Amino acid sequence: MINIIKLFKLPLSKFSIFRNFLIASFITGTISGIFVVIYDLLTKYISRLLFFGDPLNSIHKLPMWYIFFIPIVSIIIINLIIAYDNSVKEYGVSEITEIVSENREMITLKNLFLKIVASALSIGSGFAVGNEGPSAAIGAMIASKIHKFMNLPQNLVKPLISVGASSGISAIFVSPITGIAFAIESIASNFVKSYISFIIVGSLSAFTISVQYLSSFTFIYSAGREIDFRYIYLTALFIPFITFFIYLYLILQDKILYLLNLKLFNKFGRFKDIIFAIIGGSVIASILILSPYAGFTGHNIVTMLINNEKIIPLFLIFELLFLRIIATTFSIYSNAIGGMFVPLMSIGALTGYVFGAIAFKFHVNIEPFYFAAIGAAVFMGVLMKLPFTSIVLALEITNDYNVVVATGFSVAIITYLTRLNFNIKKFNTININFSNLKIH
Repeated sequence: MINIIKLFKLPLSKFSIFRNFLIASFITGTISGIFVVIYDLLTKYISRLLFFGDPLNSIHKLPMWYIFFIPIVSIIIINLIIAYDNSVKEYGVSEITEIVSENREMITLKNLFLKIVASALSIGSGFAVGNEGPSAAIGAMIASKIHKFMNLPQNLVKPLISVGASSGISAIFVSPITGIAFAIESIASNFVKSYISFIIVGSLSAFTISVQYLSSFTFIYSAGREIDFRYIYLTALFIPFITFFIYLYLILQDKILYLLNLKLFNKFGRFKDIIFAIIGGSVIASILILSPYAGFTGHNIVTMLINNEKIIPLFLIFELLFLRIIATTFSIYSNAIGGMFVPLMSIGALTGYVFGAIAFKFHVNIEPFYFAAIGAAVFMGVLMKLPFTSIVLALEITNDYNVVVATGFSVAIITYLTRLNFNIKKFNTININFSNLKIH
């Protein structure tokens, strides 16, 4: 009789763990969704507060000295925060990946608070960074606390952190499938077989909260499963075109600005970050004066370009493209805190739209917004080393097989081409260690 009771209790214990982990995933996703919404609204509020309204409409009304004052002072404050706690500088998604893959200590509440403040100030003051990194950190921190509160087994810490991070990503993208794919490809690859169900529960729970308050990317001209071979054939020309701009971005980021950063270090030593912050803040301010759309996360650019039937003047798109590339690279080197997912999408959307507009000029009967959608997914997928996520992103946003097929071919070929000349870090992060360099 005792043996029968033991046999009954064994599966019941496993069931209890499964049940509790499922509940923890749901709670983690729901709370993550709430806090990510608050964080996103905070960045928007700071932006409106600093620029006295919607910056896209109000910046041109403000005095020039004030437009320079906001980014410069903001980035100096951010660098002071980093000097106080250097871990704030770490980009959330790559940081969470290291926590999950290694036995690293989880970020603290103080660190998360400083990261959120620095990120909100970075985005709110006009720097071209995204908010997926802090969102992943928010979800991971909540997961860590839920694990401790529910007294779950120790071997479930990292899987639940993965659930939390994917929940944060799903919430900020307002795209649950992309969020799940992003988490699987970048954060939870070691736990996919055993814990994918819990990642889905957490991500969908977070999405159901954020979709009520945040705006997602939409593509209103989808052709569904109908294949138009014009777009497939033109992909052969699009690949070298967008590869040129990816090379341009990487040369500016990895070569020119790296050398400038190194020269500043050699000359100013530990004051290098403040000097570059002032330079970066001035560059961002100048860009905001020329075109406010070239700053901030770039969400508005992507939404506008992938849904625009009217042909935008080519000169304006080219100008915005080059300004956006400069803004994004300078934001990284200035130590602006945030992710690169949406900023890279915005550069890709601009590149794709330029290609489509040029083709249209040569009487090729295509819609530029199609290549804006393709370019957004390709640029992000190549530079963040997330090819699978880029294809899922293209499918979820557009539901158009023309975009999906072109994205898949482009990401695969361009990823190979860029590896020939560049060593791209995952998530397109920069972590320059000057401690071993000698000051001349």
